[in-house]
Amino acid sequence: MKPRTIRRSGLGAEGRRVKVSFVRPNLGDWRSHDAMEPLAFAVLKGVTPPDVQCELWDERLEAIPAQLDCDLVALTLETYTARRGYQLAQQFRAQGLKVVAGGYHPTFLPQEALQYVDAVVCGDAEEVWPQLLVDASQGRMQTIYRQSAAVSMQGLHYDRTVFSGKGYGHVSPLQFSRGCRFACDFCSIHAFYGRSLTCRPVVEVVAEVARLRTRWVFVVDDNLFVGPAETLALLEALRGRGIRWGCQISLDVASNPTLLQAMADSGCVAVLIGFESLDATNLTQMRKKWNNKHPYGEAIQRFHDHGILVYGSFIFGYDQDTPDVFARTLEFALESQLFLVNFSALTPTPATELYARMERENRLIYPRWWLDPAYGYGDAVYRPRHMTAQQLTDGCRWARSQFYRYSNILRRVIVPPLGCTSLSHRFVSLLGNYTSRRALDQKLGRPLGASSLLPTLVQPSLT
Repeated sequence: MKPRTIRRSGLGAEGRRVKVSFVRPNLGDWRSHDAMEPLAFAVLKGVTPPDVQCELWDERLEAIPAQLDCDLVALTLETYTARRGYQLAQQFRAQGLKVVAGGYHPTFLPQEALQYVDAVVCGDAEEVWPQLLVDASQGRMQTIYRQSAAVSMQGLHYDRTVFSGKGYGHVSPLQFSRGCRFACDFCSIHAFYGRSLTCRPVVEVVAEVARLRTRWVFVVDDNLFVGPAETLALLEALRGRGIRWGCQISLDVASNPTLLQAMADSGCVAVLIGFESLDATNLTQMRKKWNNKHPYGEAIQRFHDHGILVYGSFIFGYDQDTPDVFARTLEFALESQLFLVNFSALTPTPATELYARMERENRLIYPRWWLDPAYGYGDAVYRPRHMTAQQLTDGCRWARSQFYRYSNILRRVIVPPLGCTSLSHRFVSLLGNYTSRRALDQKLGRPLGASSLLPTLVQPSLT
């Protein structure tokens, strides 16, 4: 792994200082209720020269002004926000502003993004951002900047002053590592990072925790269980810091009593686990067969025994699923006392093995669903094996509506799992259920982007 070599000052003697507007698009031009601070912009702010003025506009919290007072607009785009981001980019460029886009989606489809923006950053951006600013100030910005995945996180500075006055919620995001040990066929993480897996020094993470504005923390790593030694070192350092935290973690941690106890001792109150399916063949097909080694009910109980609530994520639509999968999975989620669930229709995203397979099998209904005005959030975008696409869409919505019925929410808050009965647990459960129900009511079935249509695209290849 090569060390990070980042230029932190100076835009070049011949260049002029530029003002940068960081923009985080929403799914569409509406406000959301579950927004956390976008750490990508804290990283960029941390490597921006101090005399370069920066501002942040987060469309989840506020409307984006019709006119921006800046020289350079920096967008971060996910696949779900690509359509809205491209619409904003068109608006900004019409004003004569330069626009750069980074994030997963432009990394996977740079040629698509370049139809709407002036430059694309592929990969994480902190290593190339200072040079991009120099180039922008001198009027010679390149079209593509690439950062290696194998860049050390040591010394990475998250400058959260860019979030000042924005009114984010009570939970602060925190990052320890990048990448994941596994390579599920549906997941963008492996496509983005490959086999690269990097961690920040524990002492730097602990120092950042001390500076956070709240004692409620969500570790945004795609899988906090990067390895027993690394994860245990972090957990031991967090013990006694007075924080209450949650994370995403793989199911195999349930078989490690030392890590489970360390999680509880350090203040962990909730974890998100990708169970994905109750069917062993589906798990093998999605390249997640290690889940078969850990009986779900026993694993959940171990977390509950340590005072840790479990948020379960499930994907419907793999090749073994039939229309009865929704009721069976809902029953499991309720009986297992999961405090939150994510019931999702399988959605192939660019650069994943799943997308390539669906494309080969000619099963995609919306080949570029993220740009298609006919697509609504949560809709099935391909043809399942043993049900119709409409059955998949409707089944997911039914399962969500049943899990988030007010009577079920009340039951989870009043009668939580044994070991998870504190006021902190009840607060997390109530807030999480309320936010999830509200967000689903707002987003499901809604087209991506604003009401204005994008022009016809010459669809680029995904390769």
